[in-house]
Formats: sequence, C-alpha cells, structure tokens
Amino acid sequence: MLFEPLHAVTYFAPEARAEFEGAGLRGFWRGYFASRSAPLGAAPAAVTVALYANFAPRMVERAIPSIWELATPDRALAARLAGSVAALNRLLDGADGADVGEAASLLQLVADAAPTSGRALGAANAALPWPAEPLGVLWQAATVLRELRGDGHVLAQLAVGLDGLSTMVLRSGHDLPRDVLQPNRGWTDEEWATAGESLAVRGLLGMDGRITSAGLDVLERAEALTDELAQEPWTIAGSDTALRFAELAEPLARAVRAELPEVTPIGLPRG
Repeated sequence: MLFEPLHAVTYFAPEARAEFEGAGLRGFWRGYFASRSAPLGAAPAAVTVALYANFAPRMVERAIPSIWELATPDRALAARLAGSVAALNRLLDGADGADVGEAASLLQLVADAAPTSGRALGAANAALPWPAEPLGVLWQAATVLRELRGDGHVLAQLAVGLDGLSTMVLRSGHDLPRDVLQPNRGWTDEEWATAGESLAVRGLLGMDGRITSAGLDVLERAEALTDELAQEPWTIAGSDTALRFAELAEPLARAVRAELPEVTPIGLPRG
C-alpha cells in the first residue's frame, strides 16, 4: 500500500509529535488515540473500543475521554494535520511539485469514491473538509483510505470468526512477534493465554503456539476479505487512476518509509 507510509508520519515524524505535544498531548499513545478518535468527536470510550477492536478496552479507556480534557477533538485534528503536512514537506522536499499535486488529486479522487457504509472511522475521516494545500490533500486522502481499510479488516476478522485479540494471537504464531503485538495493544498474559487456548480447541493453533494449516486458512480468508473491501474505491476510480497513482507515489512512499521505524506498533508493513 503506497499510501500508508504517507499517513503514518502522523505517529512517528518529529514534526507530528511536536504538534501533538504543543496541543498538550504528550506521549505516543495520547497523540495516537487523539489523532484517530478526533474525527468521531468526543465519542465515549465504548465507541472507540468497538471500532479499534484489537486494543484491550482498558488501554483505550485510559486515554478516552481523558484526552479531551487536554485538547478538544478540533484541536487534535488541527495538530495532526499541521504536523503531518510539516513532516511530508520535509521528507518530500526533493520531489517534483507537479507530481505531488497530481498524486494528491488522484488519491483524493479515490478517497471520494470510497464506500463508507459500515466503516465508521473511514466515514468520519471522509466527512472532514479537504485541506487547501496538495500535501494536506495527499495526507488526508491517505488517512481516509487507511482507516477504511482498518474498518474493513475488523469486519473481515468477524466474518471468519475471529476478534481482535484472537487475530493477534494467531499472527504471533505465524509472522508477527508477540513482544511487539501484546504490549502495544494492552492485553495481559492471562488474556493472551486464554485466547490461545480457545484457538487451540478450534484447531487453529498448535500446542507449541504455532499456527496450524487451518489457522492459516482462516487468516488468509480474513486478509482476502480485507483486500476485497479495500479494493472497492480503486475499482470505482478505474485502473488508469490506480496505475498513474502508483507510478507517482512509489518514490514518495519510498522517501517517507525510509524514516519510519522498521517495526511499528501500528502494524505498518515493512518497506
């Protein structure tokens, strides 16, 4: 996904972190929860728990609603946009301005075409006004599509009989390290073990903690459904749009991805 690194500067670039701190949101997770939740307004923790899905409820509840005493949702929205645009401005300083502008216009077209039914985080971001400058448009379009994909992934997990925790436990028995997944989602050892036992009873996880062929099939079905849902706006926009955006965005994504952490707590694929 060439657009995802463009979105991820929100969490990892120093400019973005500085903007969150300037808004009173110190620490990675305050900025993270404020950034992702602000498009929903001051929604209660129960709403965010349901939409984030992979996080332990207590981790969400530590941040929401208390972060809104530090910065309003509108202030958090302003901070995330300003920090993200500043980061992209630095990271893409050598890029051709016309290419950036065209990539932004194309990605906005895709984001505007995206179905949002049943996808609340994506819909909330899609309802925000578009920024005036191309880098802001590029970042916001990437964010809309990223959140829509995340919403679709939650739906796909549920469709194959998994919840957020069981999905992560399966992934830790397959291709992602538990020591990155578990602490960054707030689950206890007891909760993790209980989920593992349940997966083992279903034949999805072996006694050695490794995923079984049946478990791999379930994960692959969830990923296929996620991809199918995420493909919808690109299909609507047309193959010419997708191909041209890929051509323009590849060097932009590469320039941005080089500065992001190799392993991230948001699940960004390796570059």
